[in-house]
Amino acid sequence: MNLFADIRILVIDALTDLVASGDLPEGLSFDNVAVEPPRDAAHGDMATNAAMVLAKPAKQKPRDIAEALAARLTADDRIASAEVAGPGFLNLRLDGSVWQSVVSTVLSTGTAFGKSNLGQGTRVNVEYVSANPTGPLHVGHTRGAVFGDALSSLLDYAGYEVTREYVINDGGSQIDTLARSVYLRYLEAHGQEVAFADGTYPGDYLVPVGQQLKDSVGADYVDQPEDVWLEPIRNFATDAMMDLIREDLALLGIKMDVFFSEKSLYPTGKIEACLQKLENKGLIYTGTLEPPKGKLPEDWEAREQTLFKSTDFGDDVDRPIKKSDGAWTYFAPDIAYHNDKIERGFEMLIDVFGADHGGYVKRMKAAVKALSDDTVPLDIKLTQIVRLFKNGEEFKMSKRAGTFVMLRDLIEEVGPDVTRFHMLTRKNDAPLDFDFDKVLEQSKDNPVFYVQYAHARVNSVLRKAEFETDDATLASADLTGMTHEAELAVAKKIAEWPRLVEIAARTNEPHRIAFYLYELASEFHSLWNRGNEDASLRFLHEGNIPQSQAKIALARAVSVVISAGLGILGVTPVDEMR
Repeated sequence: MNLFADIRILVIDALTDLVASGDLPEGLSFDNVAVEPPRDAAHGDMATNAAMVLAKPAKQKPRDIAEALAARLTADDRIASAEVAGPGFLNLRLDGSVWQSVVSTVLSTGTAFGKSNLGQGTRVNVEYVSANPTGPLHVGHTRGAVFGDALSSLLDYAGYEVTREYVINDGGSQIDTLARSVYLRYLEAHGQEVAFADGTYPGDYLVPVGQQLKDSVGADYVDQPEDVWLEPIRNFATDAMMDLIREDLALLGIKMDVFFSEKSLYPTGKIEACLQKLENKGLIYTGTLEPPKGKLPEDWEAREQTLFKSTDFGDDVDRPIKKSDGAWTYFAPDIAYHNDKIERGFEMLIDVFGADHGGYVKRMKAAVKALSDDTVPLDIKLTQIVRLFKNGEEFKMSKRAGTFVMLRDLIEEVGPDVTRFHMLTRKNDAPLDFDFDKVLEQSKDNPVFYVQYAHARVNSVLRKAEFETDDATLASADLTGMTHEAELAVAKKIAEWPRLVEIAARTNEPHRIAFYLYELASEFHSLWNRGNEDASLRFLHEGNIPQSQAKIALARAVSVVISAGLGILGVTPVDEMR
């Protein structure tokens, strides 16, 4: 039940009737007609722009269209009033029975209320985390992990067929550095004194890996030249790091569907085949790029290179895919990897990158456009930095120095639910402060607590009730007495849930779910507090079971929607606050 979609259908039907009666000309498009919450709730329950968007093509005054439309709409029992405002907006007030039916529908439908077929089974690949397998996940990775996982759940809830994917960057020079770092820990496990040169990873997390390597191969690699041990230790160390990363993801409740190895592309000829595909389209050439302004990127050379015509697809400059010495640039396997996704049949791609990958957005979108003939959309979401605070001071992170704050440290301190919810309290491209003290604070200023508290309050009422409060019983309760503005405000906020889900899914913005849950909790807490002054608004009425059941039905509907929303965010709702 998407009430806003239902009322939009009513508006479209009324407009169609106006066309049939000759009050509007034929051939009008209603695609841009919208029904939304009004900017000011005092103006009504919903507003439509129909008269405004149709005035010009209909060659009529907006107010004339709005008045004719209002007359048609008020003939429907669901519309209590339709008032023309300003130049031609139409504000609608719905009959109280509509809001009562919303509560009954939620209780009959459960957490499926708000589910959508928006995606219509579209196959979407969401790639997220994809941290280099050179160490455990740290706080910076956590935000992208939570964002990508919540986005995947949101799209699944909205009717998409979602695959969660992690690409293992195991084909680059950083894995050689990891192998050399592990080799030093291996020698250390054999009792040797070692020194970590600049560029290696000195973190203590590699100590057990060095010991594991010793346990596996004994002294086979001690004092051996690098060409003997580099490749096997690369593989050993990558597997060990991926085990650590999987453990970290599990702590957050994240389970990937696919772990894709970048290295697996190299021996298969997929990179060459992909670039041949682009060459067949006339998009590969040999040339010399102009030196870029400012700091020179790593893949720029003042000599001829093999280039991809990314400027044909909106990029600022063409991009090198092969260096003058014949080696691939970092971009080449990335192109091949995305081509592999397309060939696996995905109809939509989403990449979740850290903010430091901003320069990659245009070139990657250009590549996917070229490879798919612009049939497979790619959305790239950048997650900004997380600043970590404790006792008023900021933590600093550095993987190379070995002093970074690990994801598991964060989870141990505040738990996965608080971590996940708080990571979604800001839009992904805005910096986020994670203050240990504030995220555990029990106040309205802490969204995690405030939402969970609303769910717990509902359950406290259910526990106190000494009569039937199962959802089927509550769904059939007589709600005609639900007329107070505070009660209606809660029901109206509940009714926004299906519409909010679709907006969040269309924009790939799961933070909207967290924001909505806070607003719903706020309306519920306001109603609860009003009950302290007005006994008629309390949820339990001694000696009057029908009235109590009606009141509890509204509260239970709140907890159902909160459960659904928290499920999308990957947060477990609590039944009791401790």
